[in-house]
Amino acid sequence: MDPVIRPTTPFDGQRPGTSGLRKSVKTFEQPRYLENFVQSIFDCVQGIPGATLVLGGDGRYHNRTAIQTIVKMAAANGVARLVVGAGGILSTPAASCVIRKRKALGGIILSASHNPGGPDGDFGIKFNAANGGPAPEALTEAFFKRSKEIAEYRTLDAPDVNLDQLGERTLGSMVVEVIDPVADYAELMDSLFDMDAIRALFASGFRMVFDAMHAVTGPYAVEILERRLGAPAGTAINATPLEDFGGHHPDPNLAHAVDLVAALNGPDAPDFGAASDGDGDRNMILGRGVFVSPSDSLAVLAANATHVPAFKGGLTGVARSMPTSRAVDRVAEALGIRCYETPTGWKFFGTLLDDGRINLCGEESFGTGADHVREKDGLWAVLMWLNVLAARRLSVAELMAEHWSTYGRTYYGRHDYEAIEQAAADKLIDELRNRLPLLAGTSLAGWRVATADEFAYTDPVDGSRSDRQGLRVSFEDGSRIVYRLSGTGTAGATLRVYFERYEPVGGEHGLDAPVALAELAAVAADLAGIQRHTGRTKPDVAT
Repeated sequence: MDPVIRPTTPFDGQRPGTSGLRKSVKTFEQPRYLENFVQSIFDCVQGIPGATLVLGGDGRYHNRTAIQTIVKMAAANGVARLVVGAGGILSTPAASCVIRKRKALGGIILSASHNPGGPDGDFGIKFNAANGGPAPEALTEAFFKRSKEIAEYRTLDAPDVNLDQLGERTLGSMVVEVIDPVADYAELMDSLFDMDAIRALFASGFRMVFDAMHAVTGPYAVEILERRLGAPAGTAINATPLEDFGGHHPDPNLAHAVDLVAALNGPDAPDFGAASDGDGDRNMILGRGVFVSPSDSLAVLAANATHVPAFKGGLTGVARSMPTSRAVDRVAEALGIRCYETPTGWKFFGTLLDDGRINLCGEESFGTGADHVREKDGLWAVLMWLNVLAARRLSVAELMAEHWSTYGRTYYGRHDYEAIEQAAADKLIDELRNRLPLLAGTSLAGWRVATADEFAYTDPVDGSRSDRQGLRVSFEDGSRIVYRLSGTGTAGATLRVYFERYEPVGGEHGLDAPVALAELAAVAADLAGIQRHTGRTKPDVAT
């Protein structure tokens, strides 16, 4: 079966963002749009002929169609073996797990993560490298450059491959291996945690609810939590992946997981609640009447890591994205280990993990992970929390109170202004950037500015430089505001504003975060002129 070479012309705007190329489904449904980008990947990644690649996605609308297109293109481009999750399904952390286990050249993951799905929703594609992590910026820029000059792509004229039956089949000279999407990942989890202790926790009457949000983690949660760990049937809710996520927004935060939040604050609340997102790489943690901010979650897991078998020898180092609160920094200082501050994007953690400088990391956007894969991992974070709770035999509320009494509390919040006109967002950032050098030593509504700068990062391992990674305003009392344009949206621009306020040991730790941060949030909105530039008087999402 000979490859077919088809002519094409470039599309504008195929530059990958923070985590791949994300656009509306309708954009991806254009003839040749997906093909152009996939061929750009195959043209830029060295070693494709004769290689093993992994392929899968989160099951959202257009996933099956795109999978079949990529299978035929992989065969035409000389891939020797393509490992595909059954039905085209693989969570993002599971894909990273399979890439590493199979020692594959890399993998193609189809997902728009926490963005909505369905015919009117979003779609995405990214390439993960041999370490299992997102491609570095140099490679994604090469994809973009190639996409602007591409003139042809390679495919096979062949029937679709049956991806619902496990086993091997051939397409041209390529072997297509269809695997259970859960098995390798579940085996890895068994090796990391004290599963007997978690089983005993559930056997004691401990109750939890895991909301899979009709996204990819449903089958993983049912297999691991219910079948392997003995949680009662129904512990995993919304566990059937749907192409449109049941019409919901698969983003595990207080705004979109409202039913779960209500359950944890109800009269018969379970002991523990968690949710994951579209592709399974994010997590939200709740206790009875308690929301654990992602920044606090990372700090608590760092402080209690030695209760988990994977970290019994202690942590080598930790890392957080720059907008993430500095709660974990205080834990790292107490433990005598290094804490790295990186730009937003999991690929920046990858070099630190590969070099052995860290083995735990996280970001404020509900992402937590470790050195077991090279992606953030939602269900892994839930299992780590369960392992800690099983070892400590404390409630979530008790564990948080203990943590704050030891390290102090960092009140933290984020406001998202979505789908802003790009020109307005750029003007807001440009004006604020120009004001930064003048802010140090001034007072903003009574808040004295200590420093104001734009974050830039030089990777300590490979020396790569990343500029313009967010605007920071720090105050003399240790509070901080950060402004950043997100790279994960598909329409217009998303402005994210982050603020944190530290309350030391012995201080007031019992306030609701929005109350504690209200004055600082008002300062942040006024300083950037958000209403003047965007017309918005409040954020679309507040977490």
